Amino acid sequence: MNILIDIGHPAHVHLFKNFACEMQRKGYHIIFTCREKEFEIHLLEENNFQYIPFGKRYRSVLGKLWGMVEFDIKEFITCLKFKPDILLSHGSIYAAHAAWMTKKPHISVEDTFNFEQIRLYLPFTKVVLTGNYKHPLQSKKVIPYAGYHELAYLHPNRFSADTSVLQELCVSPEEKYVILRFVSWNASHDIGHKGISYDNKLKAIKAFSNYAKVFISSEAELSEELKSYQMPILPERMHHAIAFASLLWGESSTMSEEAAMLGVPSLFHNDKGTYYTTHLEEDYGLLFNYTESIVDQEKAITKGVELLKRDKTDLQNEWLKKRNKMLQDKIDVTAFLVWFVENYPESVKIMKETPEYQYRFR
Repeated sequence: MNILIDIGHPAHVHLFKNFACEMQRKGYHIIFTCREKEFEIHLLEENNFQYIPFGKRYRSVLGKLWGMVEFDIKEFITCLKFKPDILLSHGSIYAAHAAWMTKKPHISVEDTFNFEQIRLYLPFTKVVLTGNYKHPLQSKKVIPYAGYHELAYLHPNRFSADTSVLQELCVSPEEKYVILRFVSWNASHDIGHKGISYDNKLKAIKAFSNYAKVFISSEAELSEELKSYQMPILPERMHHAIAFASLLWGESSTMSEEAAMLGVPSLFHNDKGTYYTTHLEEDYGLLFNYTESIVDQEKAITKGVELLKRDKTDLQNEWLKKRNKMLQDKIDVTAFLVWFVENYPESVKIMKETPEYQYRFR
């Protein structure tokens, strides 16, 4: 079986990397396609995956429109050469269109519910796998499963935090540290968002520095004033760094969700919020959602200080209990995805008729 996986974000490499490794061990052929964003290619190379880059992303509206045409064509040509039996992605319009044009099935693994993208790929997709929490995507193509994207690579079966990252960060095991995560706001679904104000970024750094060491992870280039806080580790070490942090604070839903999977408190800023982060707050209390308003940004700083003031061990134990409660309800997403793709399309019928079958993959 030949499988093509299209990558639209560095987090998608993490989402599919364990799946790809397992399928390769089974003798299947995997190829990745991608655009160049932040650490996508670095992560693909780090995992020794075969990949085809389609060039840099466009930032202007006109550029994005042209990019849709250009990347569609490149994906289609790749399919003609590689001849995939199945295409897989996190809501990629390019993979969906190429699958339709080559009469091959496309499976989308969806958790952002950005309808400007969904409307462009859904008609060309056979199946959409989503978490089994409340969301607005209603379609006969949707198959809910008991998990999250981040559990594909941060489930205890798949990930064990490496304490040596503390040496890389120059912090002691007893020392608290906080990770601030800022995004670039260049994606199509980011239009209309401004994120955390620069003044409040400085306020947060000053406030948190009284109780913990501060590190910044940022998609965009940091100002000279903030560069001294930049995380001094390789991208593939980020999850190990998150695992031992006392707090994650910022604009990235993905990293906020990753912190939750690892039992680390996170404070997420977004005007719309997400269905996923709302679920994690309301059902498990693993993170806190805030809007981008100045008032909420200041509340989030206050909440961050409140958490950092607490005894480190007590805070860790409380969040690990919340995490364990969540894990009891969820499955090993990679194991489920391997089974689903390997047994497609029979797996669709099984999940429609006996969805409890998925709990074999814990």
